[in-house]
Amino acid sequence: MTQTTDWLKVESLELEAQGVAHNAEGKVVFIDGALPGEVVKAQIARRKNNWEQGQLTEIKKESPLRVTPGCPHFGLHAGACGGCKMQHLQAGAQVAVKQRVVEDNLWHLGKVKPDVLLRPIEGPTWGYRYRARFSVRYVAKKGEVLIGFHERKSRYVADMQVCKVVPRVVSDLLMPLRALIASMAERDRLPQIELAMGDDVIALVLRHLNPLPAGDVALLRAFAAEHGVQWWLQPKGPDTVKLLDEGGPQLAYRLPEFGVVMPFKPTDFTQVNPHINAALVGRALRLLAVQPGDRVIDWFCGLGNFTLPLATQAREVLGIEGSEALVQRSRENAIVNGLAHKTSFVARNLFEMTPELLAADGSADRWLIDPPREGAFALAKAVADIAQDPSLAPGWVAPRRIVYVSCNPATLARDAGLLVNLAGYRCTAASAVNMFPHTAHVESIAVFER
Repeated sequence: MTQTTDWLKVESLELEAQGVAHNAEGKVVFIDGALPGEVVKAQIARRKNNWEQGQLTEIKKESPLRVTPGCPHFGLHAGACGGCKMQHLQAGAQVAVKQRVVEDNLWHLGKVKPDVLLRPIEGPTWGYRYRARFSVRYVAKKGEVLIGFHERKSRYVADMQVCKVVPRVVSDLLMPLRALIASMAERDRLPQIELAMGDDVIALVLRHLNPLPAGDVALLRAFAAEHGVQWWLQPKGPDTVKLLDEGGPQLAYRLPEFGVVMPFKPTDFTQVNPHINAALVGRALRLLAVQPGDRVIDWFCGLGNFTLPLATQAREVLGIEGSEALVQRSRENAIVNGLAHKTSFVARNLFEMTPELLAADGSADRWLIDPPREGAFALAKAVADIAQDPSLAPGWVAPRRIVYVSCNPATLARDAGLLVNLAGYRCTAASAVNMFPHTAHVESIAVFER
């Protein structure tokens, strides 16, 4: 049974963009849609011994940072799109919240306080998203197709007619795509369309559970010709993706500051926000301060997003990834950019690093670490173990400087605690990176020096 609270004073915003208050009994109340400084009422939907969670129903005192959401599909109502959580908060305040999240996590989880908090990396707040995974659902009872993100706190697909966080050209495709899928014979066996944009290409990956009949393929080709997109077909896992028709421009993005071009497949991991990615690569390399004679290791190198720009500055760069297939893709990108002579790549299980494996890859002057959400615990622990017992890796020398790019402030803080408290490093700088405006997702960058 739901119940409406008395008036509550919202004190802060937590990681999922919910307002945090305390009721008369002192119990924490998380309020979806509420902002710090507001006095609100909420309808409680969940109760636990130490906390309650509810949805905003009424505002008595409104925050000056509250704004009208830019997208008509954002909100707390049933059917609202769940792709964004913070459109009701002024964009600059969103960045400030994320900066505080980075600072708080470093201190409370890692007992690390950066010497300097750098200005957050931020950029366009609308039309920034060059990658997206849209769910597709054919609603037989209504005879219509829905394409979009899931509804807020639901498995249903939101009835999206526009999307403000993708480029306008993609938003304008949503309704034509709905009509296309509705006209296809396999419309009820097409669960997903993935967007991947390069600098010159809009790629759409259609997940299909059955082989497509000739008529459906003809419809896809006609749509591509009319709207200037590339269709890729994915019958099973990501490795099965294949371009429908060869020819045309290659899917790629550029890093002009370093003269690097990065070809990729639409199912490869690349950053969602190319504007922020370019700024992030630039800042990371400036903070790393690579010298022409340096040897650098790029841990979790991916397709070479940092490796190849580093190779334009360093004597030698070693890129390390978790799979041989990805390492091969990195080698190919190095060849495309004329940097094969300054780069090498190796496959390692980066979640099972040991001092012995660390020593096997040799010493380096500087490291760039860019792990997935799980972080780089095994790597940081191996460094800490050697610092505590140098006999574990005789002759190995720790890097003088490390730049750590993170997509999870909690695992960054955990790993920072090892580097600072056990491995002899100092955290000289850190900042938030607003890769996903209007969402609660926090990325960050930190610098460590011995």
